Amino acid sequence: MASATNYTYEHFNITFPSPYVAQVEINRPKKLNAFIEQMWTDLGAIFRALSVDPDVRAVILTAAGDRAFSSGLDVQAASQNGVLAQQTEHADPARKALSIRRHILEFQRDISAIEECEKPVIAVMHGISYGLAIDMTVCCDIRICAEDTRFSVREVDIGLAADIGTLTRLPKANVPLSWVKEVCLTARDFDAAEALRVGFVSGVCESKSAALKKALEMATLLASKSPVAVQSTKQILNYSRDHSVADGLNQIALLNSAMLQTKDVEAAMLSGLKKRKPTFAKL
Repeated sequence: MASATNYTYEHFNITFPSPYVAQVEINRPKKLNAFIEQMWTDLGAIFRALSVDPDVRAVILTAAGDRAFSSGLDVQAASQNGVLAQQTEHADPARKALSIRRHILEFQRDISAIEECEKPVIAVMHGISYGLAIDMTVCCDIRICAEDTRFSVREVDIGLAADIGTLTRLPKANVPLSWVKEVCLTARDFDAAEALRVGFVSGVCESKSAALKKALEMATLLASKSPVAVQSTKQILNYSRDHSVADGLNQIALLNSAMLQTKDVEAAMLSGLKKRKPTFAKL
């Protein structure tokens, strides 16, 4: 089985609370789990590794501490060393723009690694969940939260448009576009009840611990199913979100022309007939 020793990062705790289930915990609670530059790079590396780890079939994304899932970008650190810092080495605006663009694209790739992870990812949010918290969790397949969660697409309040994914993915998250524009343009807070009402989250629990328990139950259930079936389903759902119905139907036909040859189908059918729990080989 997967080992935490293979996943050692300063600001992330990687554990394996159930067979084939990985839990990624953002671990900078004294700074409200705000992100510094190294954390972006590490997060991308973690999810790219989990994506191909044969001992992982489902992932939970959560955060340490009681106050915040993440307050977003560590603005103070970024203003001293990062894309927000004054860059005197490029006096030419075009060259400076190219440098900033490369920087943004690198950060986008690291956050997109969550969405591109072959395994289903369940986000568990609590407390302050601002800015980058939305960027990360809108990449996840399933989102649940605690009752105390406070959300905000915060970027306009620091003088910029969100550029890591929220403005691109939130309009495709099956929530009302008028609501999306309102929260993105005003940067206002919204609570767990509102997030559930509009469909941004699929469940609200009374506490962080209760939300984690629910996520673990869900992840354990996912991990018990055929990894071929689960990963293929995630792939087609994401593909169909971004393509026409005809394209989606053609894609699943192409995919299943290979995947239907798996032994997992036989194992699942026989287990139903014999009333026993099926076991599936690693991918």
